[in-house]
Amino acid sequence: MNRLRRKLHNTWTRIRATKGLGRDLSIIAGLLVLSSVVGGYILSHQRVSFPWQEKVSYQADFEEAPGVAPGQGQEVRIAGVPVGEITKADFTRDGRARLTLTLKKRYGTVYGNARAFLRPKSQLNEMYVFLVPGGKPAKVLKPGSVIPQAQTTRPIQLDEVLSHLDDKARNAGRIALEESDAALARPGVIPPDLQAADATMLALRPVMEALDTRRDKIARLVTAFADISTAAGQDDARLARMLDSARETLGTLAARDAELDAAVAQLPGFGDDLRTASGAVSQLATQLNPTLDGIKAASDRLPGALAGMSGVVDRLDRTVDLARPVVDGARPLVADLRPLLASARPALADTVAWSYRLDPMTSNLVDHLPDLGAFVYQGNSMLQLEDANGPILRGLVVLGAETITSILEQQHVPPAGTP
Repeated sequence: MNRLRRKLHNTWTRIRATKGLGRDLSIIAGLLVLSSVVGGYILSHQRVSFPWQEKVSYQADFEEAPGVAPGQGQEVRIAGVPVGEITKADFTRDGRARLTLTLKKRYGTVYGNARAFLRPKSQLNEMYVFLVPGGKPAKVLKPGSVIPQAQTTRPIQLDEVLSHLDDKARNAGRIALEESDAALARPGVIPPDLQAADATMLALRPVMEALDTRRDKIARLVTAFADISTAAGQDDARLARMLDSARETLGTLAARDAELDAAVAQLPGFGDDLRTASGAVSQLATQLNPTLDGIKAASDRLPGALAGMSGVVDRLDRTVDLARPVVDGARPLVADLRPLLASARPALADTVAWSYRLDPMTSNLVDHLPDLGAFVYQGNSMLQLEDANGPILRGLVVLGAETITSILEQQHVPPAGTP
């Protein structure tokens, strides 16, 4: 530390001792500061990436990427605002262009439904990427994720359009351009119909917007077809096996041409049977409709019935709770009756011998039930010792034919049928 201090002191002493050396060093230091400020200002406007800046990178697949030169400051824009640049260009195994888009950290939130458009910045074919970051309900992409080709669009080059035109179409286009140049030089002679084309284009604008909304789905469909075609084209062995199988199938069909003709000849009758069966099925469906309507009506009433059953079940639960003490009290009685039942089994076995006679006796008794009921009622009335007025004394007199004759003789009444 002391050595460094002495060295600085000696250097400063030498500068002060040398005439004009301090002035020259001050000018050089000022020039260095000025150049640093100017260089920093220029670099800040040339989209220079500083190491301390936080950035996020994503990848996007394009069908083609003409005019892209990574590292040349080609921008990535969101809503027209520069938010990053194209830092790398590569190609995939299936021949697509893959661009690395490096964005500033604060603009780095990109969703799964994001779209990327490669557009020319000038007539010199200098390109930039117009990025639509997307939004919910799509998920947020992780850094380094790839935006698929179905969600990207490349610019159409002029030579691609002209390459599809033949000589006649090119000549017609040249003539149209020349005539339009002459017409635009004299705007007063432009036909009114051409001016009315503006209103026509405004009327067609909703149609074009509706078609533009389907571009995403069409792009996905075309990309899926391309993937299928690529996968099928890469598997040559499977295609060869498929062609061999098709050739064998056609050969087998050719060898059994007669059987095939016979089968085809039977098709009309089969068609008639199928038509008859279809008619029967239609009639069955017609009959099923009322049944299904009835089932639907029953299903509508079923919740109410189940609700009513819930009340019944609740009452049954209370009844079971009330009957439980009775059942508990009857258990000793049932236990005492078990020996009696065991003793009664032999007696019941003896009843089998005469129980078959009960059926005719019961059938005869049924016919005389009214008379039996009257006899029981009269007998009960005669033998009862009291009525509604209180206790009574009753007597029973039994008279026979001889007794009646004796009474009549005592009364000197001639029997019936005598003169």
